[in-house]
Amino acid sequence: MPLDLIAGILATQSPFAAFVLILVFLRQRPALAARLSIGTITGAFICAVFLLIHHGHGAPAEVYTGRWLDSAGVVVPFGFYLDPVSLQMLLVVTTICLLVQIYSLGYMASDPGFCRYYALMSLFAWAMGSLSLSPTLLQLYIFWELVGLSSYLLIGFWFEKFSASQAGKKAFVMTRVGDVGFFIGLLLVLYGLGNLDFTTLNGPAAASRMGTTLLGVSGLLIFCGIIGKSAQFPLMTWLPDAMEGPTPVSALLHSATMVAAGVFLFARLFPFFSRCPWLMEICMTVGCISMLLAATMAMVSRDIKQIWAYSTISQLGLMIMGLAAGNLFAGLFHLTTHAGFKALLFLCSGVFIHAYGTNDAVDLGRRGCRRLKTPMICLVIGAAALAGLPPFSGFFSKESIMAALAGLQNPLWLAAALLGVFLTAYYAFRLIFLLLVPDRVEAAPLASADHAPHDGAAYRWMAWPLVVLAGVTGVLGFFHQPLAYFLTGGAMGSAADHGRWLPYVAMGLSAMGVLVSWLEFASPRAPRKGFAERLPSVADFFADRWGLDRLYRYLVDRFLDQGISLFCARTDQRVIDGGIDGMAAATVNTGRLVSLLHQGTIQYRLAAAFVAMVFLALYFFL
Repeated sequence: MPLDLIAGILATQSPFAAFVLILVFLRQRPALAARLSIGTITGAFICAVFLLIHHGHGAPAEVYTGRWLDSAGVVVPFGFYLDPVSLQMLLVVTTICLLVQIYSLGYMASDPGFCRYYALMSLFAWAMGSLSLSPTLLQLYIFWELVGLSSYLLIGFWFEKFSASQAGKKAFVMTRVGDVGFFIGLLLVLYGLGNLDFTTLNGPAAASRMGTTLLGVSGLLIFCGIIGKSAQFPLMTWLPDAMEGPTPVSALLHSATMVAAGVFLFARLFPFFSRCPWLMEICMTVGCISMLLAATMAMVSRDIKQIWAYSTISQLGLMIMGLAAGNLFAGLFHLTTHAGFKALLFLCSGVFIHAYGTNDAVDLGRRGCRRLKTPMICLVIGAAALAGLPPFSGFFSKESIMAALAGLQNPLWLAAALLGVFLTAYYAFRLIFLLLVPDRVEAAPLASADHAPHDGAAYRWMAWPLVVLAGVTGVLGFFHQPLAYFLTGGAMGSAADHGRWLPYVAMGLSAMGVLVSWLEFASPRAPRKGFAERLPSVADFFADRWGLDRLYRYLVDRFLDQGISLFCARTDQRVIDGGIDGMAAATVNTGRLVSLLHQGTIQYRLAAAFVAMVFLALYFFL
């Protein structure tokens, strides 16, 4: 058996074994459950590094498949697809999973659901790793849904809280809406191409065999799944509510890996999508709208986790714009750097929440969260990377996307992306200054004695992953050329191709966003309100998520509750119940008629016999 295949099996199946063992045998042994889960994800990480190194020297993509189903001549394979795109995603998944699970030793130490938490973490790692290495669209769809199941279980981990259970259901339902489109698109691809292998889908013969129209329609339906999973417009409002889960869950699922599965699917099918120009325009439009809308929502929020959630939606939209611009490296590079610095931002926020028992950024600043030096410094590093400030990784990956957009004929996309750069820097450092420079209102007491800022071993378990992620965020950007060579053979594009002005404009807008946020929240005469917050109607509109949730509530009330549900209720009452009641009434009435023939009186029977005999005599003798 090849070493690549062995490594692929270990990287994907060992977390599943940990999930089963913890759930069946270790539910009452938290220490052993945590060691098993972290041990298996460490093994998966080592296997991912081995595969990346082995394929980092120009080795060709390898596909290992076996028969999973064989019916009426139709063979459904199951296996592994080892190429640069899948291996980079696998390394991102295993790295973030490992650091988050180590961090969780401190964050979840006193939680009664500790063993269940690590079992679900292992379930997610198995589903996401298997999704990354899927060789066919059907296999990817299966693990796509398992990732959705893991997300639902982890968002609603604290199910005793009504808000957490509601958030889990909202995420599950809204992502399923997109997945319905994904599944229909999958069936159209199977109908038109007769094959769901990625090598066939991305091959040059796919367009000629399917036709441009069928290819575009199926691609658009598959993109619906991307919209749902990556929380893009219009299915974007579930992600901020998903912050009801534990903060490590937010870092893992809803910023670093799970929501990035949609962007990964776009990259996985990049040649397939690229053959339909109008489909790429739709993807560009959706990504652009999502980026700008989410940025405006983050500008007026005070919930530290929701701000990063809005930021995730915005950055995923930027990744989709980079891919839709025709640059595979730009989208995947930003996916990789974003996974690092966004996990860093969430985990730093988790330390503050764990210490002070609140998500409110203003309240955290008043309580003195800046005294926690390690998470505060790491949070500033993550915010600088998010804002695109050099020399952090976000600067290099954003510049790749800007270069790709600058190469398009329509300058509107580049202008929108540059506006997004300014807004991102503004809301990121708005939060930083709220934490670093609090107002003079008296600080509230700590939530409980259990939430001490320096809680010994628990604090250290949470601090070390922050240091590692901060280091990765600081150096990863300098590896953009080796990553470009690994992913695309060197075809990455640069800002120099479109003029040397672009990096300076982007850096200037980022610096301007930081300056505006300093003037409004940290300067001696700061009003402590942003320019959008000083317009109450605008602030309320942004805080209301542009009315999207109210629109969905209206549609549910009108078309589901008062439409489909009412129609089904009336159908049940009038057709189903009415039909059964009518059959029952007919049976009763028939019985009453027949009962007249069984009155128990001899006269009626003799009369009937006499009449019958008369008719028979007349028939035979006349």
